[in-house]
Amino acid sequence: MMNEPYFESNRTQDGSIHYPYESMIHYGREPRCIVPSHWHLYIEILYLLSGTAKVYSGGEAYVLSEGDLILIHSHETHSIYSLDQELSYIVVKFDPEILYSTSRTFLESKYILPFTLAESSSQRVFTASEIRDTPIPDMIWEIYNEFSAKSFGFELAVRTLICRVFLWFLRQPRQQQHWNWEVVHSLNDSDYQMLQKVFEYIDYNYKNDINAQTAARLCNMSYSYFSRRFKAIMGKTFTNYLSYIRITEAEKLLLTTDQSMTEIALEVGFSSSSYFIQQFRQYKDISPYQFRKKGKA
Repeated sequence: MMNEPYFESNRTQDGSIHYPYESMIHYGREPRCIVPSHWHLYIEILYLLSGTAKVYSGGEAYVLSEGDLILIHSHETHSIYSLDQELSYIVVKFDPEILYSTSRTFLESKYILPFTLAESSSQRVFTASEIRDTPIPDMIWEIYNEFSAKSFGFELAVRTLICRVFLWFLRQPRQQQHWNWEVVHSLNDSDYQMLQKVFEYIDYNYKNDINAQTAARLCNMSYSYFSRRFKAIMGKTFTNYLSYIRITEAEKLLLTTDQSMTEIALEVGFSSSSYFIQQFRQYKDISPYQFRKKGKA
């Protein structure tokens, strides 16, 4: 992927330990953009302590007030604006890998996969009234306190708390309505091995002229079987998924660079700017020009 890995080492250049999770409190002192558009591999939770914020995530804008929480998926372009003189919120970031017990297994992947695909339409915002009488606010504070104090055994405590918060998200009725869990639960280990190979193939080659035939060979499958199985799992063809990934990459460039439409189209693997614009509008119901203007407003 064209990104800067956040968790690529256990230690930073100054020798301090680099953890696969992080928690802090951010403050905004005036109405302005406090976190410009960016994306990363880890999942992020924002819990508002005071003030009002506008969070632009995955092509949608959400206004959050005190006590509200938003879940930002892996690979999702997002930015944060303060709408008040005083804003504060707890940030919890974590590598999806910490949700696995030891190695990646299909038993756990079936739950985590929807949150590592930027296209997932699961519930993002949980209002103060929805979580007030749940364990979530206390657990978010506990994650922050454990990470800040770094007392003996805090690594286990933080990981355990993040897993508990994630489990709560999974069990929400509205969350389950937005994902085809019947398909997810029907997957076996070979399905996840196939998906991992395909995702890696696309991640490293989406800029190039790639196709389902090559992906099928990588998975040691016939083209017809691979095509049927991939569509059954993902709900779209390999070609449509590839286009989605290219559009997602284009979103990041639209919001973080001043490149022209032609430059962006070629950068992410489209053959022409006209085809890129047509595909972008088809997937996002908005032109890339409008998307850029909206995201930088």
